[in-house]
Amino acid sequence: MSSSTAASGRQSITEAAPLSLCAREPRVPADRLVAEMVPPPRFDSVRFDTYVPDPRQPSQTEAVSVLSAFAAGLGGAHPADGGHGGRRWFSRKPAAPTGPRGVYLDGGYGVGKTHLLASLWHATPAMPGQKAFGTFVELTNLVGALGFQETVRTLSGHRLLCIDEFELDDPGDTVLVSSLLGKLVDAGVALAATSNTLPGKLGEGRFAAADFLREIQGLSARFRPLRIDGEDYRHRGLPAAPAPYSDEEVTRAAYATEGASLDDFPGLLEHLSRVHPSRYGALTDGVRAVCLTNVSPVPDQSTALRLVVLADRLYDREVPVLASGLPFDRLFSEEMLNGGYRKKYFRAISRLTALARDAKGLVGQ
Repeated sequence: MSSSTAASGRQSITEAAPLSLCAREPRVPADRLVAEMVPPPRFDSVRFDTYVPDPRQPSQTEAVSVLSAFAAGLGGAHPADGGHGGRRWFSRKPAAPTGPRGVYLDGGYGVGKTHLLASLWHATPAMPGQKAFGTFVELTNLVGALGFQETVRTLSGHRLLCIDEFELDDPGDTVLVSSLLGKLVDAGVALAATSNTLPGKLGEGRFAAADFLREIQGLSARFRPLRIDGEDYRHRGLPAAPAPYSDEEVTRAAYATEGASLDDFPGLLEHLSRVHPSRYGALTDGVRAVCLTNVSPVPDQSTALRLVVLADRLYDREVPVLASGLPFDRLFSEEMLNGGYRKKYFRAISRLTALARDAKGLVGQ
């Protein structure tokens, strides 16, 4: 079935028509961006005691112990409160914290770094509004929405900021976020981070502590690297993507599934170019399944990077993806998969493949 045929089908069953991501142009207030800086739904229920260390890797057990103690140490008054209940914005600057004020989880893929980072957020004895969790991209989006000084002001009252997937492959953004973190450390905010590795590094995908500490420069003394050994599941190869369905099967499933969206893949990629990546989470609000027809190779790197962000938001929200056209492991060209952003593309393939498997039950409803 062509996209035009699918469209005519939608028009004939208006009372049961699926949603369309392409019809959405969300406007996200800045305060929502801050409020949504919490672990994604996929990590709502993780805790230190749900992390199962590999008995062959004692560093995993040690990581749980160190992070639990780190969380417990963040109780009490915020250092910038001066021991009082409210912020004292115009009083004297608080004394700079001494010793490590942050932890960096240093390990390869598949060892549970995000699980541990989210567990740290949950274990920190503070109200949700006093601790923040987000990816590096979400943090740069927040600075773009609020401005640098307002972001500093907003986050300075927090006890903890967790940054997942700190990106070392964008020098400009790295300098921006490093400057932000310096201001937050001065205000007494504790930090925790994971990161990717710089492209072209020997052993890429394993450990990145040296790269991370070098890139954050003056902040390096504030971080304690916490190495987490374990098998890297990505080194075992990407899982085979499920075979795509036909346009007819995808369209039928979209109409049969409450809360499903239905879009032509090339049209969705074009729509993403008109929506800021900070709004991709809002783009999927209320969507229970994403159905895509005519999946085809991503045409260029800018489009590919936008798709990576959408894949992350769908994965975080556990939204299954049913598709026709090419399988997801053929989305990106060989040039892209061998380039500087290859880790992001492999992550997107892996996540979309997992969501495609989750969507199998939608067919034949």
